[in-house]
Amino acid sequence: MPAEDTNTRAWQIYGQRQLARAYTPPIPDQLAWTPWDGVGPGAEVLGDITGRRVLDIGSGAGHHAVHLAQAHGARVTGIELSPTQHERAISTHADVEGAEFLQGDVVGCLNETESFDAAYAIGTLAFIDPHRSLPALRDGLRPGAPLILSLLHTDLHGRGPSTEVVPREQMILLRDDPPLPTQMWVLAPQLWEDLLTEYGFRVEAIDLLAHPDESATVVQQLIRARRLPDRPARVSSRPRSTRPPVAHAAVGVGAILVSEQGILLGRHRRGTLELPGGTVEAGESFEETVVRELGEETGLIARLDDVRLLGTLIDHVEDILRVTVGALVHAWRGQPATQPDESVGDWAWHPLDQLPDSLFVCSAQILTAWRPDLAIDHPPAHFTAFAPAK
Repeated sequence: MPAEDTNTRAWQIYGQRQLARAYTPPIPDQLAWTPWDGVGPGAEVLGDITGRRVLDIGSGAGHHAVHLAQAHGARVTGIELSPTQHERAISTHADVEGAEFLQGDVVGCLNETESFDAAYAIGTLAFIDPHRSLPALRDGLRPGAPLILSLLHTDLHGRGPSTEVVPREQMILLRDDPPLPTQMWVLAPQLWEDLLTEYGFRVEAIDLLAHPDESATVVQQLIRARRLPDRPARVSSRPRSTRPPVAHAAVGVGAILVSEQGILLGRHRRGTLELPGGTVEAGESFEETVVRELGEETGLIARLDDVRLLGTLIDHVEDILRVTVGALVHAWRGQPATQPDESVGDWAWHPLDQLPDSLFVCSAQILTAWRPDLAIDHPPAHFTAFAPAK
């Protein structure tokens, strides 16, 4: 069954169960982007929406739309694909001034309505193929309109986001009922930014919002984007050669995490042991790369303020100039665990005086740059320490 058909069926059943319980969520005092009270910002991230047309993507029972209409004077249109979810909204909120509820596919509805001044989705856009939803949102929003998305980053099982635009199975949980399988596009923040940029948006901020219970693994990401103006005619340029370029440089990071048990190392599929880390992606700071790679490879959650950059290591591998930035992570949340589709796993803590053989050369270089007293053999590399932060 196609992914979006699976999701349509799941939310249809979910709505039926809630209708049978006669449950209607209360109108919130403020807009919440996560299921947890007091975590993250409120409606202010949408800007001034008084009298503005606002789109609620996947409006569910309609309580968010009603809050924006009543507390902020917005003219909100909630679009919901599930007939049972739509029934929940109109059975309770059909007469609310400033709020209207449509049943149907948001992509199709956007083709038939006038442009919106703002749009948001609280946990819902991940159920639609972004290659289908984002072009429709670009066409359905006015230039400069904000698009605010709350999306899953790390699930109940500590499984982090994907770096490929593919859906995966996630479960909808509701009291004592059997869980409902869905197909969600749970994507890494950088991948969401790439997609939004591709389809005519500028990403202004991405925040990771953690569960208030520090023992819980769930993390939501809040993306603040803005619809770019329509592009004027552009000057043409010569295309690149179809011949692939010769590799000449590689830039990456390696992260040192020290606990009472020692240094965190994982085993690569090739057999080497190495620090968490990886390649710097376009537009990322080194600190952002450390936080992203740590989450993707180990499931651990760190903040940018928890990362201290040590310096750069430069060496050559055949014709490739390799630049590696070492970092020390002071604090993190969660327990390290093997992540799906990652090449490094089996994470374990190793005492500094009992480090194993077969360390990956970059990890060995970072460790000795940090602690020159460590007895580790590796090819030489030129290390330049960063100046301490003032």
